[in-house]
Amino acid sequence: MAEKQKIDIRSLNLESLQKHFIRMDEKSFRAKQVYEWLWKKSCFSFDEMSNISKELRTKLDENFAINNVQISNSQFSTDKTIKNSFILHDKHLIEGVLIPTPGRMTACVSSQVGCSLTCKFCATGYMERKRNLNPDEIYDQVVLIDKQARENYGIALSNIVYMGMGEPLLNYKNVLDSIEKITSEDGLNMAAKRITVSTAGIAKMIKKLGDDGVKFNLALSLHAANDEKRNTIMPINEQNTLKALAEALKYYYAKTKNPVPYEYIIFDGFNDTIQDAAELVQFCKHLPCKVNIIEYNPISFAAFINAGEDKVEAFADHLRKNGVNTHLRRSRGKDIDAACGQLAIKEGQ
Repeated sequence: MAEKQKIDIRSLNLESLQKHFIRMDEKSFRAKQVYEWLWKKSCFSFDEMSNISKELRTKLDENFAINNVQISNSQFSTDKTIKNSFILHDKHLIEGVLIPTPGRMTACVSSQVGCSLTCKFCATGYMERKRNLNPDEIYDQVVLIDKQARENYGIALSNIVYMGMGEPLLNYKNVLDSIEKITSEDGLNMAAKRITVSTAGIAKMIKKLGDDGVKFNLALSLHAANDEKRNTIMPINEQNTLKALAEALKYYYAKTKNPVPYEYIIFDGFNDTIQDAAELVQFCKHLPCKVNIIEYNPISFAAFINAGEDKVEAFADHLRKNGVNTHLRRSRGKDIDAACGQLAIKEGQ
């Protein structure tokens, strides 16, 4: 006889869970208790639900599954960054990073298994997209990285960036549902302003963020303010041109009043001239923004290298002289391939 298929309990909202409890001849308030264990207390086992009777815990175990994420492997950088390989219930692997900096403890989380965007400078872009992550799988990364921060550094997580594997806006509903669980009083109760979702630029979904009135931050991975150059390194730009992105960003800003930081990697001999900086200045005039110039982290799949220090400084200086709020961001975790653009599963999958 085939084994009974268990229901993924965290795929149910509270109302649906209550209906299941009534069908099992259980009081609906018990569902609220279980829901709190799952989302507020981040419980991965029915046995740990101490205010639930043993009989009900057995019944839960027979009918439901908690498909929690587990850490498969962790690597520690000399700069205290920790890169994690997470294993999912279906044996797929993803990566997430704990980034400790003065005044911040940041989790970089993934939103997809692999990625479909094929950005030429990004290791994840050379992987096949297997599937979207469920809201609970994104939530679990935050829970596990927060635990890691507390255990290793005695400091709780302060920030979350959706800058790991995958394009968050191509997993729109699950990403927003995960943020709801992370920010809700019934969940982790983290401030939405401490969360940043980074996109390669999907114009219609940026507009949807505006329509949905999101409270978290949005960042755009730009890397070129010239369509021809951006097409070369980010094929997504062919369907989402800079003009389309500018219109979407203006719409988003009008709806949310949230400024949008632009992430810009300066590649040697590609987008590192004063002309490139001048084009970026023009793009920055569309709405209030800042530019984060990011150090490039070479990958074996691509021949790009980081621009020299003099060129980076001259580029940043041109932006600042033209009134653009500009920050130089140093990469963390390069020695363990945990830095921006380096996430790609190397364990056999």
